[in-house]
This record gives sequence, C-alpha cells and structure tokens, in this order.
Amino acid sequence: MSNKPNVLLISTDHWFGRLIGALGHPTILTPTLDQLISNGVAYTNAYTATPSCIPARREIMTGVSARTHGDRVFDEHLPMPDLPTMAQTFRDNGYQAFSVGKLHVYPQHDRIGFDDALINEEGRHHLGLMKDDYELFLQEQGYSGQEATHAMGHNDYIVRPWHLPEHLHQTNWTVHQMSRYIARRDTRKPGFWYMSFSEPHPPMVPPEPFLQMYRDREIDMPFVGEWAEEWDNLPNGLKARRWSGRNPYSEEAVRLARQGFYAMCTHVDHQIRLVIGMLREEGLLDNTVVMFTSDHGEMLGNHNQWSKDLFYEESAKIPMVMMPPADRKDIGQGLRDDRLVVQADIFPTLADICGIPIPDSVEGMSMVGDRKREYIYGEHWENALASRMIRDQQHKLIYYPLGNCIQLFDLDSDPNELHDLAGDSSVADIRERLTSLLIDNLYGSDLELLQDGKLAGVPDDDFKGPGYDRNFGGQRGWRFGTGTSATY
Repeated sequence: MSNKPNVLLISTDHWFGRLIGALGHPTILTPTLDQLISNGVAYTNAYTATPSCIPARREIMTGVSARTHGDRVFDEHLPMPDLPTMAQTFRDNGYQAFSVGKLHVYPQHDRIGFDDALINEEGRHHLGLMKDDYELFLQEQGYSGQEATHAMGHNDYIVRPWHLPEHLHQTNWTVHQMSRYIARRDTRKPGFWYMSFSEPHPPMVPPEPFLQMYRDREIDMPFVGEWAEEWDNLPNGLKARRWSGRNPYSEEAVRLARQGFYAMCTHVDHQIRLVIGMLREEGLLDNTVVMFTSDHGEMLGNHNQWSKDLFYEESAKIPMVMMPPADRKDIGQGLRDDRLVVQADIFPTLADICGIPIPDSVEGMSMVGDRKREYIYGEHWENALASRMIRDQQHKLIYYPLGNCIQLFDLDSDPNELHDLAGDSSVADIRERLTSLLIDNLYGSDLELLQDGKLAGVPDDDFKGPGYDRNFGGQRGWRFGTGTSATY
C-alpha cells in the first residue's frame, strides 16, 4: 500500500477558470499553478454544473450530479446523500484521508468519510456550531472573536488588508494544518489529503504584501456584453438575483476589488508551495497526484454582475489542473486539454490514477484516456429564480424560465459572451438542437416549465426586480426571517 500514489486535492472558492497566468490571463500572478501545468494538464473547458458552494462540493465529493445528490438550490440543512464519498472510498481501499478548510456540509462536523476534518465554517453559527476549528485556533493564539473585525462583508467587494498578523490568516492556517497532517501521517499507508481554501471568496482581506504586488500592475477591467449594457434589456431572471446588474461600485472601487481579488488568489498560490515543499521534504512529491480546482467562479463585475450562481463563463467555468505522479508520463506534461469536464469527473479520475475501484454510483468519467462528453447540463435554483444551461463543444445556451428567455453564445468566436445570438436566424438550428437537449434534461419541478413539450417558463407580468438590499454584503450574522445566510 505504501507504494500507491498519494493524492493532494486542492479546492478554492470563487476562482474562475481563466484566472491563471499560464492560461493567458493578463494580470494574475500564479507561479505555482503555472508550474503545476508545466508538469501536467490544464483542462480548459472544466465547468461546475451547479455554480454555488454546497451543490458543487456535493458533486465533487460524490461524483454525481445534482439530480442524484439532491441539491440545486443551496440547501444549507441538507445532509450528504447516502452514497460513497471520495474520502470514504479511498479509506476503504487502505488510504488515510484528512481534510482541512472549507467542507461546507451539514451537520457541520460530519466527516463525510474522512479520518478527520479540521473545518473553517466562515461564521456559519446559524447552523449550530459556535466555534469551528479555525476560530478555536484564533482563541488559542489570543485573538478570540477577531476573525471578522476587519468589517468587510462576506458577499461584498470592498477591500482592505488583513488586520491580524499574517500567520493568523485562514489561508495560512489551512496550509499549516495540512502540512501537519502530512508530517504526522502513518508512513505505512498512502494519503488522500483535501486542502480546501475559502479564498478568494470575499471578504476581500488579503495580507498587505500581496496587495502591494498589484500596486503597479495594470488591472484588467470588466467587459460588458452588448446584451448587458442596459438594465431594461436584461432577462428578468437575471434582474431577479441579489447582484442584479445595477453596479453599486465606482470605477476605482471596481479596480480595487479586482486588485484585492487577484491578491487573494496569489496568496493562495504562494501558500500552496509550502505544502508542496512538505511533500518534497518527506520524499512524497514524485508519487503524489496534485489536483487544483474550485467550486465555482466569480463574475467580478463582468456584464455588470458580481458573485456566482450564473452560467456565464466567469461564474460556471472553473480551473482544473492536474499534476500526475512523476512516472505517469502517459497522462501528459504541459498539456492543454479542451474536453468538456465537470466536477463529477474528479472522483473517478483520482481513483483511476490510484488503481482504486470506482463505485457504481459515480456518474462522472475519468479524465485519464480520451473519453469525452458531448455536452454539459447545468442547473441552479428553481421556479422564478432558476437558470439552466446546455454547453456543447462550441456553443452555450442559457435559459431563464422567468419570462421564458433564451440566450445563445458561440464560445469559439466570442469567448467573453459579448453577443447574444438567440435571435439570429442563421443559427436557428443550433438553438433548436440545444433547446431540445435542455428539455430532455428537465425533471422534478422543472417539468412545470413545459407546455405541450415546449418551453413555456414562468410568467413575468408583475416582475419589478429586487428591492433595496439591507444585507450590507453579509457582514456578520444571520438575517432572521429572510432565509439569507451571511456567507452564501
């Protein structure tokens, strides 16, 4: 067993797929990810099928879609489904399995198959846990209750430097604790290690040195599609969301938000090097598969939208980078793979590399080899708030039931989705084909969106858009009676 490959699975939160220097982003500094790609594979068409934290993480850990794992609506109180998890499967096959960071399950101390899990719940006290492991660490260091005294919101894009000593930052804590697990491992067994960062999810509080790295760099600014330039022209299903296209930030605030976001990403990238250094010191790196991904992306002002839960590229496309063990030259080095892959593929891919039987319940496919899917079906929310996606190798169809609105983009010629082709008669056959695929994938309450087998959607005659938002970006606490978490 000690000769089996180890696994280091690294997850982030809000990191969108194109945000890697080696993949051509004009601003971001990611030297660690760039080197991982040079020693492995970047999957450049990787997507989350449910772009928010809880459902995406359920798919990663079970290898199944929302239709099977049961959540497409960010249900904070839904236990994990009765399915083999990745952690339990590796443990059942002789691995030690440890997790550090954001697990985002319910109940909060459910280990979901890990031998142990040190968790950072980012203030989700409304779910019952009053102090997570990170909060206990701050208490031991003499900083009890000060993790949020920077005053930045969990869903806002105002930036300031981290307010405590740098080693107390939750990113540093995650890396330190994971390194301890690796150092204290049972050397007779291989390890399955899940290192899950909550960054670059707001609050936007990178340590000052990482903000300084971007002081003199030209910050790329958001792009806005012609369909998104005017509020009145937006699909009502898009207007209905909390971040509804009425940009509350000045141009300088947007520039600072992007600078702060990039700084948090670079902070994570640099800290990952410490864990890689631990693997090297322990003589494990050559026999370890390293996978880097994210639960979903972040609009970051593009199309005048912020946050996630949308199917535009910055929200739904995620990074997927894999460095295989040194002896697996068959998987490749320095490669860009443009196959359509999803989070459900992570489980069977890692199991495949490690020679572990893949449970029959897993719906994803191993990325080892040349198997490919024809399209991805995406879903989030239900009824009036719902959006759905079909993404094939070239085109993407997005559907908003509210007002029965379809958008269509050609991602080969228009990767930033600037031009909505839904009304273009020259691509009517493509729209019809993708719409038919969408209908074939509907189930449950979505069937009420159909009339005589055609999309009918939800009437929007009385739609007025969202009212005033008194949430202040989710800064501290639970809004009783609203159903809105401070850390959605």
